Amino acid sequence: MTQAAQADVIVIGAGIIGAACAHEFARRGLRVQVLDNASGGATGAGMGHLVAMDDNAAELALSHYSIGLWNQLREHLPAACAYRNCGTLWLAADAGEMDLARSKQRTLAEHGVAGELLDADQLAELEPMLRKGLGGALKIPGDGILYAPATASWLLHNHPGISRQVATVTAVAANRVELDDGRVLHAEYVVLANGFAARQLLPELPLRPKKGHLLITDRYPSQVTHQLVELGYAASAHASDGTSVAFNVQPRPTGQLLIGSSRQFDTLDPAVEPAVLAPMLQRAVDYLPALAELNGIRAWTGFRAASPDGLPLLGQHPRQAGLWLALGHEGLGVTTAPGSARVLAALMLGEASPIDPRPYLPERFAALTGDPR
Repeated sequence: MTQAAQADVIVIGAGIIGAACAHEFARRGLRVQVLDNASGGATGAGMGHLVAMDDNAAELALSHYSIGLWNQLREHLPAACAYRNCGTLWLAADAGEMDLARSKQRTLAEHGVAGELLDADQLAELEPMLRKGLGGALKIPGDGILYAPATASWLLHNHPGISRQVATVTAVAANRVELDDGRVLHAEYVVLANGFAARQLLPELPLRPKKGHLLITDRYPSQVTHQLVELGYAASAHASDGTSVAFNVQPRPTGQLLIGSSRQFDTLDPAVEPAVLAPMLQRAVDYLPALAELNGIRAWTGFRAASPDGLPLLGQHPRQAGLWLALGHEGLGVTTAPGSARVLAALMLGEASPIDPRPYLPERFAALTGDPR
């Protein structure tokens, strides 16, 4: 049963990426239909940090541009989105690691991201819960946090040009979407933005799941005021094999502390694994010894969709005109959602992109072009 087009754009996925894309398309006057099976995904399982990451120039360009867009939106976000401009402290484990902090500061500054170096005494004054003997930190005051599920919902519901439908998509091809109830929908643009689940529709997508663990504490009087991340976090975040953990603690507006992070490959088992959770928590206690006295009330896992080069796929499918991809954001989906949506919309509508889109184009992967080389 084929239905006449009821929208200019069909977006598959109602997580933070799909929601940001739908919001951007509607803002430009397009009629948008969002399809999602309401099964949850990476948006509901992540930390919700807005952080300028600088592992390569393209990652920094997209994250920095996106944080600027979040700053434009933040005054409009309702309280449920729990936005806070808490900033990030990148922690140097010892005096030697301050060289990494200085290098990071230079790299970020070259792209317009302000940062301030703190010595050990300044760091201890800002965050007295941290263990003694740390070398200092790099403070990035422009970073923030938000509650991603509520933010995605707000993006989807604050524009009359967006309609949302709970539906299971069974196939996509160019301008065509098939649903499990037999209906076939058509639109000028079809956007696949449903994370790793997109592999079920397009098995050729070069995406790999990265499993992560998080734990949240009970509510306590304000103990930590900044997002705290060890400088070695990036090496863990972009590891390509095995299991790794790194220190990352985020203060929630509720008074809770959200503790991460871990990464595992080649598993789709959602179970919390003590063999991974324990070293992750030990890493956190190494930096914040008082955590050992706090009550952890819930632990959970989620799966990030990672591309081979760590950058998202933003653009038209090389072999299916009309089918557009917004996938592979790994652990930066919340940060980069608005920038990804702006880039994709510009490409779809033939406009100049606000940042260089070439590093994110899907045709960089032979699996999508069919090129055997």
